[in-house]
Amino acid sequence: KRLFDIVASGAGLLILMPIFALVAIIIKTASKGPVFFGQKRCGLNGRTFTLCKFRTMDKDAEEKLAELLNHNEMNGPVFKMKNDPRLTKIGGFLRKFSIDELPQLWNVFKGDMGLVGPRPPIPSEVQQYDSWQRRRLSMRPGITCLWQANGRNRIVDFDEWAKLDLEYIDNWSLWLDFKILLKTIPA
Repeated sequence: KRLFDIVASGAGLLILMPIFALVAIIIKTASKGPVFFGQKRCGLNGRTFTLCKFRTMDKDAEEKLAELLNHNEMNGPVFKMKNDPRLTKIGGFLRKFSIDELPQLWNVFKGDMGLVGPRPPIPSEVQQYDSWQRRRLSMRPGITCLWQANGRNRIVDFDEWAKLDLEYIDNWSLWLDFKILLKTIPA
């Protein structure tokens, strides 16, 4: 699994460099702030790392989150909001096609993440987990997972999301990773 992650993420980083450059130029010209957004996340066994994404929100989006918590569309310790007012004009497009996630290939290459695995949570979310949900941290997190491949934003209950992650952990195989990667492209 790790060898596949290194080879695939390395190749992806090289092949996608022109897209990275184009997206960086668009982000810089469309809004003030950095091109990349780094956020502390929990990885394997709860170890924290900095997840890298293309910035899709206003540069002060983290400070505005408290004002929006009552608009959370998820049940559980995660925050999702369909029409988040913190999104930049280009940010909505980047998110719709998951282009904002591409820099996570660097996290995969470094070993913080894998291509497939439970999505890496924010430490404050982990503090709210029920004991059974903590098993999500027993595998290296991934860019994509069963949740993303099988419904993504249609699944609004964190318990259901966590059950999909545990199903993946319990049934992991390279073949399952391959199937999830293929299902993620149209999703």
